[in-house]
Amino acid sequence: MNKRDMILRTRFPERACHWVMVICFFLAAFSGLSWFFPTLSGLGAVLGTPQMARILHPFLGVVVFLALVYLFVRFVKYNLPEREDLAWFANVKDVLLGKHDKPLLIGKYNAGQKILFWGIMSLISVLLLSGLVIWRPYFAPAFPIPLIRLGLFLHAAAGIALILLILGHAYLAFWVKGSIAGMITGYVSRAWARSHHDRWYRQISAKPAKSEGGE
Repeated sequence: MNKRDMILRTRFPERACHWVMVICFFLAAFSGLSWFFPTLSGLGAVLGTPQMARILHPFLGVVVFLALVYLFVRFVKYNLPEREDLAWFANVKDVLLGKHDKPLLIGKYNAGQKILFWGIMSLISVLLLSGLVIWRPYFAPAFPIPLIRLGLFLHAAAGIALILLILGHAYLAFWVKGSIAGMITGYVSRAWARSHHDRWYRQISAKPAKSEGGE
């Protein structure tokens, strides 16, 4: 890797947290889907026996929540709505088709990524709160049965919605060449940055090398 042609996009602590979160999320998701859809009951085996899966599932969920809290603190400032986001929405068809002829003034994250960011953070909050209500034997006995039933419904609905969002995020990451490598190594090419995040590229290029990465 020629560092002169690369830009640090994501630092190691954030990358490590991201991948730990991904592993824990899919382990929790597999076990959850195995209970919600009988035809997928075999997925629960990733955590061992059904009894072990029921013990580990909520703890994995807490790890995912804490990891996302850390990522929220680190990245929220890049995911706030901006006037420039309107240009992305106006040209979303070209973006999806991979056309980057027009300068869209995209910062470190585009408008679509910002929507994904806030969607994930909202859903994980619902999952945590509803999960506490239904978590036996620790918290569920403190709540009335109607509230537990509501918690079960909200937990299932939020869980499925979050799985769909994460799958969409993963698909787009594979679709945009260079994104996965960037989240593994932390670096993206200058051409990639200039093409997909033109305003962020100009901001980074104007800073000393030690400031690259958007910090």
